[in-house]
Amino acid sequence: MAEVTANGQSSQPQLMLQRIYVKDVSFEAPNAPQIFQEVSELNEAPQVQLNLSQRATGLGNDLYEVVLSLTLTCTVNERTAYLAEVHQAGLFGIAGFSEADHASVIGSYCPNLLFPYARQVISSLVQEGGFPPFLLQPINFEALYAEQQRRMAGGEAPTLNS
Repeated sequence: MAEVTANGQSSQPQLMLQRIYVKDVSFEAPNAPQIFQEVSELNEAPQVQLNLSQRATGLGNDLYEVVLSLTLTCTVNERTAYLAEVHQAGLFGIAGFSEADHASVIGSYCPNLLFPYARQVISSLVQEGGFPPFLLQPINFEALYAEQQRRMAGGEAPTLNS
């Protein structure tokens, strides 16, 4: 049982997922239908680039919205086959953590929790767009967060793009 202080706050760290939702989603196939023929005639794999970012917004009362943004761009012979983008969001109640642990929860735990949902949306968008199925590989958000912290300590601008 968690201890409760005089002001009604728990002294134990608490993390509560309140909701997961798609905040924004987009799919474009700007060179369709011609690109389908190019994809089927291609002897090599299309080039795929993933851009990844996240942001967290404090909503008050220890409630945070964390948004994980994934943009997948597929090119064939330097022409865009498709562009799939999802902003997967979650509402998290986060309280009782030290400043460093709080930042770590927002920077690695929350995106790690949101990623499978975003990966499923991307996969569905690509397949429903008429292209072969695409499954994003798992991402180590703890390592990305550690690298971001290392860069900030070295005076470099923080980034979460891969």
